[in-house]
Amino acid sequence: MKKFKVHSDFSPAGDQPAAIDSICEGINNNFNHQTLLGVTGSGKTYTMAKIIERLQRPALVLAHNKTLAAQLCNEFKSFFPENAVEYFVSYYDYYQPEAYVPGRDIYIEKDADINDEIEKLRHSATSALFERRDVVVVASVSCIYGLGSPYDYENMILSLRKGSSYDMSYILQRLISMQYKRSDIDFARSTFRLRGDTLEIFPSYSANYAVRIEFFGDEIEKISEIHPVTGNVLTVRTHAAIFPASHYVTSEENIAKAVLTIEEELKQRVEYFRAQNKFLEAERLSGRTNYDIEMLRETGHCKGIENYTRHINQTQPGQPPYTLIDYFNKDFLFFIDESHVTLPQVRGMYGGDHSRKQNLVDYGFRLPSAYDNRPLKFDEFEKKLSTAVFVSATPGAYEKEHSQNIAELIVRPTGLLEPEIIIKPTKGQIDNLIENINKVTEKSYRVLITTMTKRMAEDLTNYLISCGIKTTYMHSEVDTLDRIDIIKSLRTGVYDVLVGINLLREGLDIPEIGLVAILDADKEGFLRNTTSLIQTIGRAARNKDSYVILYADNITQSIKEAVAETNRRRSKQIQYNSLHGIEPKSIIKDVTYTWAINEKKPEKETLSFEDNINILEEIALLSSQMQKLASELNFEQAAKIRDKIAELKKIYNL
Repeated sequence: MKKFKVHSDFSPAGDQPAAIDSICEGINNNFNHQTLLGVTGSGKTYTMAKIIERLQRPALVLAHNKTLAAQLCNEFKSFFPENAVEYFVSYYDYYQPEAYVPGRDIYIEKDADINDEIEKLRHSATSALFERRDVVVVASVSCIYGLGSPYDYENMILSLRKGSSYDMSYILQRLISMQYKRSDIDFARSTFRLRGDTLEIFPSYSANYAVRIEFFGDEIEKISEIHPVTGNVLTVRTHAAIFPASHYVTSEENIAKAVLTIEEELKQRVEYFRAQNKFLEAERLSGRTNYDIEMLRETGHCKGIENYTRHINQTQPGQPPYTLIDYFNKDFLFFIDESHVTLPQVRGMYGGDHSRKQNLVDYGFRLPSAYDNRPLKFDEFEKKLSTAVFVSATPGAYEKEHSQNIAELIVRPTGLLEPEIIIKPTKGQIDNLIENINKVTEKSYRVLITTMTKRMAEDLTNYLISCGIKTTYMHSEVDTLDRIDIIKSLRTGVYDVLVGINLLREGLDIPEIGLVAILDADKEGFLRNTTSLIQTIGRAARNKDSYVILYADNITQSIKEAVAETNRRRSKQIQYNSLHGIEPKSIIKDVTYTWAINEKKPEKETLSFEDNINILEEIALLSSQMQKLASELNFEQAAKIRDKIAELKKIYNL
């Protein structure tokens, strides 16, 4: 069994050794909650890696968005190249949940576009947890949503050994019950094919190899990993464990039991509706559910099977669902990154899900057991925090109240200081901003700019492009996986400026940043409170020459507190550097996004800067045409132009 081993050119320095000792001691003393308070650039990820290495326990790292999760996964992969570092996030590129709007009598069927690559990574994560202990899984809040039973998942694993005898029909039946499909032509993930005495299986969790099983009669003569396209043998094995193609697989016995309890619940619910004179709801529910029951009987699966997980798992009403967390051994380490954002996000998941399902249940679209296909409630989540470490530069009230130990990472190993903060008036801010952008980009540094709204981000981006500045924007409407490409493009110099909103805060670590500009810094609120300002200022803390400009006409309480805390940290860092004779050095980090997920999307054109401006002019012209057609009530043609504009923006990353 491999052990965790950190690969790095550096040893713990600054506050890191004391923080590692403190957190490990707390875990060994069975502390349930601890906080790692680490400023930007203090090496929080490296510190987490060293804690994992010292304790030799599997770890779950929870991030609050996919972009941060992808970045963390890359960093952990670089620290643990010999170990399993997995990525577990929502696999939907597009997701429209099932819903009913009673006021307009509109039923919205579930519609989703599943990203095949992310689905593979999810299966890779769960299969790794059953195969080894040296596993780090970096996950988004997707990990608190209901997943199939880990016990059924483990029991459905198909174990094949060289020299053992198997009935071929039994293996084929098992593969089908594991949701694999037979395909002799289109050999893709989660499929298998049989050619004479040779069975080839393309595992759900693999992209680079398939498994070839060669029989002599009923005995397995040879097991090989093969290239799925060329069929060339990559390696020979003595054993193969094939994991299910779905997290909702279960045995035929459990399906039979589930059908009985579903039928019983359906009977009770139909009687309830009829007693209330709701005959439409009764018929609707009866028809939909009976169809699902027949599908379960015939195939062991149905559309929306997750709504019946309570029956399939034989759990009680209201019982917490199985989640990714249940796939870990009980001694795992639970790191909650950027906890001041992640914990409130976890807290809010259940309410929205329950509210949507209530209409579906009340109007006969789903059985009440659908309520149990849900994310964890916060109190249920808390019970799983047996060995939790909250990681943040700005811990919230919850972390401070519950932590039995707080370890600080204020002094950076590089000697870097908190950035200098300059406050400028809003009058003439764009001209001043462009002047500073030019000054910074002349040194081959990059610039981050935060605005208040998406529209402001897009308008400012277009204006800067028209001024000859290589600029792009990033906000919530930008495809999740495109954000990774945008960050890579910024770091490699494709762009000099990145404009965004709150996405430019927690966990976005770009050493090339020379300037962070915060527009409308005096607009008190979520995006300009003390925590947000400190986090945004921290984006400039990885480069010794970087600085921050706050554009504000009033010095708000949030600005006062953010500046005061930044200066407190800066003073401590200066004192430490002076005492130890340390000269601040900018962080140098390789651009390692080579593992990034392949998404089916139009290839982006590589444009010269002049071409980019021409495209913007074309979009502006099309927008004028669209508005003119709309004013003439020619909505069909206007919609076509709207779609063309959207396609151009997607292709050219605008």
